Formats: sequence, C-alpha cells, structure tokens
Amino acid sequence: MGEVQGKITIAPGVLTTIVRLTTLDVPGIHRLAPQHAPVRTLRTSVAAEDGVFVMLTDQGVRVEVHVVVETDSKMLQVGEAVQVEVKRALEHMVDMPVVAVDVHIEGVALESGRP
Repeated sequence: MGEVQGKITIAPGVLTTIVRLTTLDVPGIHRLAPQHAPVRTLRTSVAAEDGVFVMLTDQGVRVEVHVVVETDSKMLQVGEAVQVEVKRALEHMVDMPVVAVDVHIEGVALESGRP
C-alpha cells in the first residue's frame, strides 16, 4: 500500500446516517424526535436529518441527537448508551475524532414497541 495518492471525502449525509442507524439500534430508543437545526457558525458545517445533527469543526465531529425513549427505559442509561455507541461507530467507520455526543430526550413513548 504505502503511498498516498489523493484524498478521501465523506459526505455529511453518510455521517448522519451512521448516527441515525446507530441510535435507533440502542435498546430503549423508541424513535428520533425531529428538531430544528442548530445555528451554523462560520467555522463549522452542519448536516441535519430528522433528530440528528452532525457538526464538523476543526477539533472533530460534534453530534446532537434528539430521541423519544421507550416507556420502561432508564433514561440516563439509554442516553449514555447512545453516546458510547455513536462515538464508537463514527470512530470505527470513518476514523474521525468525536468531540461530543449530546443526547436530548424529548419525550417518552406512550405506546409500546417501535412504529
């Protein structure tokens, strides 16, 4: 292998898809909760998908996830699991440093099971 011959570009939509699928796979997550995208600053670029925002900064990737949890879930444990799994997925799949994974629990599902 050895010699580098170019550059690799990963579309921001790929990052949001990784975050979305990883989050939905965490036990206790009912669904993503759509939110308005955060304000973009001059030094960041933002990719948004329902309930998922990925911000690329000079330091690395910042993620914001808005979720609705299952009725019987322990919110703190679910939130921590989302943080761990999203960070692991991004670092493993795209080898990018993750600065933060902010999880916002927007509600609790009244019905049981996933839609």
